[in-house]
Amino acid sequence: MFAPTARQRVAGIAAGCVADALFGDPRRGHPVAMFGSTAAVLEQRTYSDTRSAGAAHTGLLLGALAVLGASAERAAARRGTVVAAGTTAAAVFVALGGTSLARTGNQMARRLDRGDVDGARRLLPSLCGRDPSVLDEAGLVRAALESVAENTSDAHVAPLLCAAAGGIPAVLVYRGANTLDAMIGHRTPRYIRFGWAAARFDDFANYVAARVTAVLVASCAPLVGGSSVGALRAWARDARRHPSPNAGVAEAAFAGALGVRLGGSTQYAHQLEIRPTLGDGPPPQVTDLRRAVRLSRAVQLAAVGAAAGAVALSAVGRSGRRVCPPP
Repeated sequence: MFAPTARQRVAGIAAGCVADALFGDPRRGHPVAMFGSTAAVLEQRTYSDTRSAGAAHTGLLLGALAVLGASAERAAARRGTVVAAGTTAAAVFVALGGTSLARTGNQMARRLDRGDVDGARRLLPSLCGRDPSVLDEAGLVRAALESVAENTSDAHVAPLLCAAAGGIPAVLVYRGANTLDAMIGHRTPRYIRFGWAAARFDDFANYVAARVTAVLVASCAPLVGGSSVGALRAWARDARRHPSPNAGVAEAAFAGALGVRLGGSTQYAHQLEIRPTLGDGPPPQVTDLRRAVRLSRAVQLAAVGAAAGAVALSAVGRSGRRVCPPP
């Protein structure tokens, strides 16, 4: 009865994106950090080295977010259009990370341009979970570019599509799932079973968004002197060989669009992975990292339009249904 209209939802998505563009992630008191702290405390009570315990832990946390989101959306809708749109905007703003991603990518490029490899190593954990101590300049560039590619989907396109499809509950559940995957979705002795449900749910939640991201990468590639054909070719040929069903799609599309080669030896704190080659070109340089950031920003803008279009199409579909008269 109190579901937000399409216009309210589009306005909320647009306002949330503007807020992210202006402010980026809050440095203190970020709701995502608060959720992570709550999840860590709960883990002390729910942890067991089983998939069922991990599924219960994940379900409890995401279920709470769904209830919270639905309650907030209903309450806001009762108070009128402006409050409904503003509440959606707040949820979208909390879930987005595209501006902070681009800023960090540019900071990495600036440090590497100055030859500040140690500074770049200190910055890398803000982008990904790899071990920076073993990376030289080339490794840092590749790690940063792959993170920009993957997180263009995870931190921007996916939250917008979730907001378009399911409003506040969907976007909060998505952000919670993505956070849990980062916390416990690792193939370490502690989490290989307990984190299984969180990792699989995150894969499911990102499946469509990763492929929408690849389409947008191909569409926006000419804006940074890249190749749309190369993006589509690398996606079709290389993505399936990546261990992640979603990260491989975004990374392959970026590699093909920019004409660089990604993949190879990838050292995490808990293990070494040998990733498949994505793309045909040479290893990326700092200039390619800058182009990747610009491409990410272009995709982020295009994703706003895609999300708004999805809401509009859904509204048209609902209003255009016909009820058949009785015979």
